[in-house]
Amino acid sequence: AAMPGGARGLYRRILLLHRALPAALRALGDRYVKEEFRKHKAAGPAEAQRFLREWEASARRPAGNYAALIQQQINEDKQNLKEKAVYGIQLTEEKLNDFRDEQIGQLKELMDEATKPNKKITISKDSEHKN
Repeated sequence: AAMPGGARGLYRRILLLHRALPAALRALGDRYVKEEFRKHKAAGPAEAQRFLREWEASARRPAGNYAALIQQQINEDKQNLKEKAVYGIQLTEEKLNDFRDEQIGQLKELMDEATKPNKKITISKDSEHKN
């Protein structure tokens, strides 16, 4: 089974949102989104719905998903020119417990890349995560 048709529009929307991020975060985010959507292309219906729910924007769940959260943070950044913007959220222990070991490893890699002090984020093709 393939992911529902709305996945393509959501994918495009997220990449458009990333254009407002700082360059290093945009590159990191684009790479991650592309990998995740590619991995879930052939997901079963239940997994596809869960996957899309975590990524899509919804008026009913404005802060509970990636696209809505990034949109909100971009808007806040535009309104608050004094302070440096902070993107993302802290994951709760409950949320972390829902992840598979592979996902925890991937999050650790993303965190390491995103928090390197005074270094440009380098993006390289990582074949280790391919199925």
